[in-house]
Amino acid sequence: MDGTAVRKAEAEYTQGSDKRILLVDDNLAGAQTMRLLLELDGYEVIVAPTGREALALYRALLPPIVLLDIGLPDIDGYQVARDIRRSATTHNPLLVAISGWGDDVARVRALEAGFEHYLSKPIQFGELGELLSSPHSA
Repeated sequence: MDGTAVRKAEAEYTQGSDKRILLVDDNLAGAQTMRLLLELDGYEVIVAPTGREALALYRALLPPIVLLDIGLPDIDGYQVARDIRRSATTHNPLLVAISGWGDDVARVRALEAGFEHYLSKPIQFGELGELLSSPHSA
């Protein structure tokens, strides 16, 4: 990701907003659909299709919520989560794994990487909405 894209995201999204979500998924059609649904619920959503782009945007925007696919084309979501957790000092975002891999091994690996929640695809938007509106997600 180049610096221009990060600067554009910084200018476009409200700093300090507790309704900001970084959505990381290489399935852009699915990500755009989820983005629209989340925006209807009042969230500001920025989409990143790769792990590297996600890390750059995370560092620039410090979103309070990160919805992160596990199977990314460059860096897997487990590593992105570990990198976010290592870089988080005073900022500790809610990390939610989103994956087509719904087995117990994937869930355990997600918890070990620093995710608080694990949702299997296809995501039930009502379940995601409840998760995001719970007190521990803000």
